[in-house]
Amino acid sequence: MTYCLGFKPIISANPKLLILGTMPSVESLNQAFYYAHPRNAFWTIMQSLVNMPINTIEDKIALVNQTGLAVWDVLESCDRQGSLDSAIKSPQANDFESFLANHEKINTICFNGKKAEQLFKRYVLKQQKIPNHIQYIVLPSTSPANASITVEDKRLFWQEKLSHLV
Repeated sequence: MTYCLGFKPIISANPKLLILGTMPSVESLNQAFYYAHPRNAFWTIMQSLVNMPINTIEDKIALVNQTGLAVWDVLESCDRQGSLDSAIKSPQANDFESFLANHEKINTICFNGKKAEQLFKRYVLKQQKIPNHIQYIVLPSTSPANASITVEDKRLFWQEKLSHLV
């Protein structure tokens, strides 16, 4: 098992939408940035939603800033061998109670995959005070491990659910 410590969130000035993954992959941890695996479709999907070129980390941060988003993970840390969510052990959630108190305009939380939603329900909703007005949307995971759905179908699903939000 390897101890994994997640990243600080990327937060626009006045975020209205929070997108949550589970925990950065090994490749993301190595590159010290969200969704860094070349086959993870997250940034490709986000680029198509806002029709903005993203070639660098600075471009990705600009996309978050210009769209009123926040990007983070449910877990602050865990033990895990490899990158699979199914390998997560000893999960510790991020402090969403404080985060949402400091970002009161967030009214929607989107989960990048069902595992992020499951971890949030188990380790956040049962242990932290989360505002009642928050709307939750579960989106198909952009991870290459989620091979049961094509990247194009993932993009279409994300576009359908988020086009009015970003």
